[in-house]
Amino acid sequence: MSRIYSVIIGTGSYIPENIIRNQDFEKNEFFDEKGEKIDSPTETIIDKFTQITEIEERRHVEDGHRTSDMAFHASKNAIEHAGIDPETLDYIIVAHNFGDLEKGSLQSDMLPSLASRVKELLGIENPKTIAYDVIFGCPGWVQGVIEADYFIRSGDAKRALVVGADILSRISDQHDRDSMIYADGAGATVLEGVENDTPIGILAHSTRTDANGQTYNLFMGKSYNEAHEQSNMYIKMYGRKIYNYALTNVPPVVKESIEKANINIEDISKVLIHQANAKMDDAILARLFKLYGKRDIPKGIMPMTIEKLGNSSVATVPTLLDLILKGNMEGHTLGRGDLSVFCSVGAGMNINSIVYKFPE
Repeated sequence: MSRIYSVIIGTGSYIPENIIRNQDFEKNEFFDEKGEKIDSPTETIIDKFTQITEIEERRHVEDGHRTSDMAFHASKNAIEHAGIDPETLDYIIVAHNFGDLEKGSLQSDMLPSLASRVKELLGIENPKTIAYDVIFGCPGWVQGVIEADYFIRSGDAKRALVVGADILSRISDQHDRDSMIYADGAGATVLEGVENDTPIGILAHSTRTDANGQTYNLFMGKSYNEAHEQSNMYIKMYGRKIYNYALTNVPPVVKESIEKANINIEDISKVLIHQANAKMDDAILARLFKLYGKRDIPKGIMPMTIEKLGNSSVATVPTLLDLILKGNMEGHTLGRGDLSVFCSVGAGMNINSIVYKFPE
C-alpha cells in the first residue's frame, strides 16, 4: 500500500569566506568563570583546545551580513538545486538561536521572524507559504525537518524549506576559551511529499528534552573579563556537563529512531551528527555501537567538518549534508538506497535523531 513520505529534493549552504585560524586567538586574554586571568600562556591554551576539539579553523560571517542573509543564500541555493518554483513552498521553517545580529551589536533582532525575512528576500508572494522560526538550540534544524515531515505526512503541505542559520561569532565572549569553538554559517533543505509503495525519505525520528537540572548547561552570561561592560550577555556553557550529558543520552535517542525505522545499525551508511566537538562525537558513536554490543565501527561512517568549519550550531548538519550530496566531502558519498542518521544535541537540553533513506 502506497503512502506519502518526506523526501529531500534539494540542499544548499552558505559558508562564510572569512577563515579564522587558531593562531588568530593568540592575542586574546582568557579568563575563567570566576573572572580570574588564566595563568597558562595563550599558545598552551590554544594547543589544549585543539587537542580536545580537533578544531583548527572556523568561519566568521562577513561584516555586512546578518543571520537572515546567510539563511537566504543557503535557501536560494537549495531551491535552485531542487529545481522548483519557490512560490510552490508551503512552509519556510528557519531554525536559529540569536536572531539577526549586526556587527558591533549584541542586540538580538527577532521581530519579524527570520523565516519571514527569508521569504521576503526570496521574493515569494504566495500568502499560503507559511513562515515561522524554531528556537531549539543546536538541534533546531533537525527539529524543523521533523515538523516539516508531520506537515507533509498529514497532507497539510507538499513542499517545505527548512533552514538552519546562526552567527555565534558575534555573541561569544572573546575572553572565554569556548569562543574558539563557535562559528557562523547556514544550511537549507527542501523536502517534498512523495507517494511510494515502499518506505523512503524520513523513516522515523525521536526527540527528547531534559530540563530537570540540565536546562542551564548552555546559557547567556556576562563576560569573564570583569573590565568589560557587564550589561552585555554572551553565550556560555558548562562543557564538561554537556559532554557527560551527551554521552549518556544521545546514543539511546539515536537507537530509538533506528528501532522505530525497523532497521539494523549495520544498514546505516552515514551518521551525520552535530559538529560540536570531535572527540565528543567520536565517543557518542562508540557508545551507540556499544548499545548494539559492537566494538568495531565502520570506517568513514561519521564524516566531520568541525576541523575546518568549527561549530556553527543549527547549520552544522544541513551544511554537512549539502557538502556530501554535492561531492564536496572527499571520501564521502550518499546515494540511492543509502540509509543515514541525522542527529543533534544542544541547549535546552535537547536531543533529536532522524533515520533517512535516499530513494532508489
